[in-house]
Amino acid sequence: MFEIDDKVKRVAAYCRVSTDKTDQANSLESQQQFFYEYIRRNPLWELYDIYVDDGISGTNTKKRVAFNQMIDDAKSGKFDLIITKEISRFARNILDSIGYTRELKALGIGVIFLNDNINTLDCDAEMRLAFLSTMAQEESRKTSERVKWGLRRQMEKGVVLGRDMLGYDVRDGKLIINEEGAETVRLIYHKFLDEGKGAHRIAKELRGEGVKTSTRMKDWSYTVILRILRNEKYCGDLVQQKTYTPDYLTHQKKRNYGEIETVTIRNHHEPIISRERFEAVQRELERRKPSQNTVKAFANRYALSGKIACGECGAGFVRRQKKRKDGSMNVKWVCAENVKNGTGRKDNDGTAVGCTTNSVNDRDIKEILQTVVADTMSSRANIINTLLQTVESVVKSVSNNDNTSHFQKEIEKCENKKKKLLDMCLNGYIESKEYREAFDDLNNQIAELEKKLIKEQSNQQMIADKEKIICDIRNYVNAISTGGEWNDTFYRNIVDKIVVYNGRKMDIHLKLIPEKWQSKILAGTQEIEAYERENLSCMCSKPISVSKPLSSGYGME
Repeated sequence: MFEIDDKVKRVAAYCRVSTDKTDQANSLESQQQFFYEYIRRNPLWELYDIYVDDGISGTNTKKRVAFNQMIDDAKSGKFDLIITKEISRFARNILDSIGYTRELKALGIGVIFLNDNINTLDCDAEMRLAFLSTMAQEESRKTSERVKWGLRRQMEKGVVLGRDMLGYDVRDGKLIINEEGAETVRLIYHKFLDEGKGAHRIAKELRGEGVKTSTRMKDWSYTVILRILRNEKYCGDLVQQKTYTPDYLTHQKKRNYGEIETVTIRNHHEPIISRERFEAVQRELERRKPSQNTVKAFANRYALSGKIACGECGAGFVRRQKKRKDGSMNVKWVCAENVKNGTGRKDNDGTAVGCTTNSVNDRDIKEILQTVVADTMSSRANIINTLLQTVESVVKSVSNNDNTSHFQKEIEKCENKKKKLLDMCLNGYIESKEYREAFDDLNNQIAELEKKLIKEQSNQQMIADKEKIICDIRNYVNAISTGGEWNDTFYRNIVDKIVVYNGRKMDIHLKLIPEKWQSKILAGTQEIEAYERENLSCMCSKPISVSKPLSSGYGME
């Protein structure tokens, strides 16, 4: 026993286990029973309380609720002594061990480490405590390194270490499609890419429709929508080690911005979204990203959002509406620089700010667009015919030879070589440096093979869909010729941009083929002649430019 005086002391006990597994829980029960019996056997001790932290790491004290409560109670003078099993249960951090025991000693409260035979009230206790705390901290560091190494190997083998997410359940380290969630993911991609809606609007609609979120989401928000649109898992890829823990003592995770290498495996699991569609979404996200001169709040809520630009200052136009006296709404598009800094003035340093470009009425610009689309297309039958002929030529020229299985077998061979390399490294046949070099080389080979595989799969998909693609494009292009009634989705797809100038003039740029078909047509067409590819790419994505002087009846205010 450590006690030598005859004054009855109030004693607190502290015990902790570092995980919440069943076997550790049993250990925790045993610890509590041990302390209860140990204190009861000493006639000069009476038990004040047993403080218990279950499933908490000992390398820092921030999340150890019971430990922190014990320290607060000690400061309040509720007990005279603390007993614990060993230093590693109390803290594996030297600063915590020394700091807390010094603080407690200043209050006249000692800490007894039973297994280490230390009572902090003894003269040489701090020296022995520092030595043993250093050993405990070093053991924590080694354990952390072993855990990191093991997790990294698991990642390289394709084991999923994350939790369930919208559209996928994690079962035995594999991503399994959850069809209910997958339907929601497909709906979000449809609203964004096909209907052209922004993240704010999609989130609002999902909330209004009562669409279920995943178990980890509180509610739909624009940030949640953006994460779903950018998550590569939905196209079948797995990227792990997006976060890392730089300090094993604090356990604080940080976003990985290249500090350590991520683990990327393409075509790892069954996709919910096709790769072509996912990549089209990434291009659209990049296109919608606000420029320096564009209002930051742009959310692509309307058909012409982000498509109208000022020809004088280069800023984007923003939508403004005001209620008239008769109750109707006056909706117009205004230069963002004009909104921010007025109609043109000199700043304090003499720099010109603001813009004099007039606003454009929403109703009038829609009427102009309908007229331009109908007039332009009906007078350019040669463009339509040439476009359709080029599309048919490209789609039909794709080779029918299916090399998919060949590339899959080559990838499998490389994966098997990686496993053998790991076994050789673990058994000491090769050094870790040699393992890393060979591993990186195999990863590069796999990446090249996967590119070829994706291209081949695109070829085969195009072969299967070519008649439908040609038919859909023909119907779409023919529909353009009429202009028709105003339809947000239709005009969002066909209008590339509108540039408004002073002098009652605007340039209207139209896209002949929307994004959803461009990626399909241009993907996997390695066999076609170069001039055909260039011709098709140009006709798909280069807009028709139309200068349209505005008559007195049209839209400048």
